[in-house]
Amino acid sequence: MSAPSAQQRKACWDSRDRYWQCLDDSKDDKDKCQQIRKGFEDNCPQTWVKYFDKRRDYLKYKADLQSKGFEPAKNS
Repeated sequence: MSAPSAQQRKACWDSRDRYWQCLDDSKDDKDKCQQIRKGFEDNCPQTWVKYFDKRRDYLKYKADLQSKGFEPAKNS
């Protein structure tokens, strides 16, 4: 697999941004964003799609942790 060109990377990132925006606007209702998701998967290498999916989950977790603070588990 050769490295994506600058144009291919830009297309991938633009597709990712559109998909993430759709998820933000629809409160993670993935059914509404399936067509955009397909474009994201078509424009990006599969390893990038996997990375970006994990990255989004991490960023949401991080934002949630920063806004609510850390709550240790209660011992039963």
